[in-house]
Amino acid sequence: MAADDAPPDAPTIDGSDGSEETTVASESPRWRRDVAVFLSGQTVSLFGSMLVQYAIMWHLTLETKSGVVLAFAAVAGFLPQAIVSIFGGVWADRMNRKLLIIAADGSIAITTLALAIFLINGAADLWLIFLTLAIRSVGAGIQMPAVSALIPQITPTDKLMRVNGINGSIQSAMMLVAPAAAGALYASASLVAIFFVDVVTAAVGIGLLLLVPVRTLVRSGERPGYFADLTEGVRYVWRHGFVRWLLILFAIVFLLVVAPSYLTPLMIARTFGDEVWMLTVNELAFSVGMVGGGAIIAIWGGTKNRVLLIVGSSVVFGALSIGLGLSTNLWVFFGFMFLLGIAVPFFSTTSMTLLQERVQPERQGRVFGFVGIVMAVSMPLGMIVFGPLADVVSVELLLVVAGVLTFVVLAVAVLVPSGRRAMAEVTKQP
Repeated sequence: MAADDAPPDAPTIDGSDGSEETTVASESPRWRRDVAVFLSGQTVSLFGSMLVQYAIMWHLTLETKSGVVLAFAAVAGFLPQAIVSIFGGVWADRMNRKLLIIAADGSIAITTLALAIFLINGAADLWLIFLTLAIRSVGAGIQMPAVSALIPQITPTDKLMRVNGINGSIQSAMMLVAPAAAGALYASASLVAIFFVDVVTAAVGIGLLLLVPVRTLVRSGERPGYFADLTEGVRYVWRHGFVRWLLILFAIVFLLVVAPSYLTPLMIARTFGDEVWMLTVNELAFSVGMVGGGAIIAIWGGTKNRVLLIVGSSVVFGALSIGLGLSTNLWVFFGFMFLLGIAVPFFSTTSMTLLQERVQPERQGRVFGFVGIVMAVSMPLGMIVFGPLADVVSVELLLVVAGVLTFVVLAVAVLVPSGRRAMAEVTKQP
C-alpha cells in the first residue's frame, strides 16, 4: 500500500532523516540477524535478573521461613510494575521501543548495584530488599510492553509463533541455568556477588541491543495527545471481546496458579527440608519442563485452534496445582513441577502470539501494558491472600484449593456467553 493510500491510523516508521516509510522492520532481509541479536541480548540480561530473583527469594525463605515476608516481597516485586505499566504501554506506542528497554535495563542495574553497596557496608534491613524489588518492578513495567511490542516489529507475522517459541525455549534454558548458578553463588559466595553479576549481564544486554536497528512507529496525520492515547487504549481493550476475555484468563491463572506456586519453596523448606539443593532442584525441574514445552512449540508451530491450547493448558495448571498439594514424596513433587513447566509455554507463548497477530502494531504497546498490569496485580493480590494463609494452614492445602478454584472459574469463563463470543471471534478469523 502506498503512503498516500494508507488510512489515517495506519502505522508507519519514522525514518532517520525525518521522513516516513511504510515498510515495517519485519520485512527487512536482515530480520533473522536482528531477531537473533535482540533475543541474545534479552537472554543475557534475563539471566542476571533471574539470578537476583532466585537469590532474594531463597534468602528470604531460608532466613525468615515466613509467608508474610514472602507476601510483602511479592507485592514489592509486582505491584509497582502494575502501576507503571499503565504508562509504559503508552510510551511503547509513542517512543522508540529500543531506547525504552535500554533505559529500563540500565535503571534496574544501577538499583541492584546500589543495594550491593549497602550490603557491603553492613545495611541488611528487609526494607532495603523490598525497596530494590519495587524499583526493579518499575523497570519491568516499562520494559515488558516495549519488548512484547518490539518482537512483532522486527519479525514477519507468519514467523511470530516460532520466534516466540524459540524465545520461550531460550528463556526457559536460562531458567534451567540460572537456579544452578544462583545456588552455587549463594552457597559459595554471597548475595552481593550475585548482584554484581546482574550488573554485568545488564551491560552486555544493553550493548547487544544497541546493535539492533529499531525505528519509532508513528501515525500519519495529527498525533494524538498522551492521555488521548491512554484513553483510546483503555477503550480498545474494553470493547475488544477477545482481548478482554484473555486478560481475564491471565488474571485467573496468575491469581489461582502462579501466586500459590510461588509458595512451593516454602512448602519444601517446611515439609522436606531447608537445604539449598532442594530449592535449586525445584526450580530446575520447572525450568527443564519449560525448555521442553518451548521447544515443542518452536518446532511444531502450534495448532490453528490456539484458543484450545490456551484453555487446555489452563485446565492442566489446575490439575497440577492439586497434584503438587497432594505430593508426599519430594521427587514426585519435582515431577509435577516438571510437568507444570511443560504446560507454561502452551499458555504463555500462544497467548502472546495471538495478541501480536490480532492487535494492530500501533496499539500493541498499550495492550501489552494492560497484560503486564493484569499479571502484576494478580500476583501480589494472590500472595496477599495466600501468603498470610500459609502461616495459618499448610501450603499443601492452599495448592489443592487453588487448583479446584481454577477449574470452577475457568468453566465459568468458557461457558458464559461473553466467553463463547470471544473465542468464536478468534476461531472464525483466518
